[in-house]
Amino acid sequence: MEHLDHVHPRLTGSPPSGPGTVVYDRGWSRDVRNAVRCAGALLGLLLVIDRVAGSLDWWRGALWLLLALLLLLVLFPVRVSAGPGWLASRRLLRTRRVRTDLLIAVRPVDGVSRRLVLRDGFGGRVELDPEVLVANPDLWHRLDEDARRSEAAGTLRCGRSALHRLAHRLDRETALGVFRASGME
Repeated sequence: MEHLDHVHPRLTGSPPSGPGTVVYDRGWSRDVRNAVRCAGALLGLLLVIDRVAGSLDWWRGALWLLLALLLLLVLFPVRVSAGPGWLASRRLLRTRRVRTDLLIAVRPVDGVSRRLVLRDGFGGRVELDPEVLVANPDLWHRLDEDARRSEAAGTLRCGRSALHRLAHRLDRETALGVFRASGME
């Protein structure tokens, strides 16, 4: 039995027309490198401290390696990608996909970290950090274009105001970036 998170965008419904290019989070590889650096630095620091103390043996080295791997798993970033009519969030073991042209709900979640939860008509659910959309205008353009299509079709029942607030924020960030680039801060 297939899990609801594994809804493929082209298996049900007709895909939207438009360019078929897939866009990705541009900062993902940098975030992966930073996660590996942090885990490597922790491992190196623990091994050096244990070696200087004279208590390093293979059990303790394996324990420090396990601790560094756990830190890497915690810090490993989510890879967000989008194509015509879909958006996917990929973790180490699971990919979640949502049909953005058939959205039924968009809900911001406030807490320790801000999240944006997208739900489609087929039960797909993706949770992502809105900062990924702010940092990647191509991803935002894909989502916004398909969310407008969902809104026009009447399937988007909840979250129109959240999308409009996010669009306003992105427009403001873009304008500030243009002003900074032109020296008109």
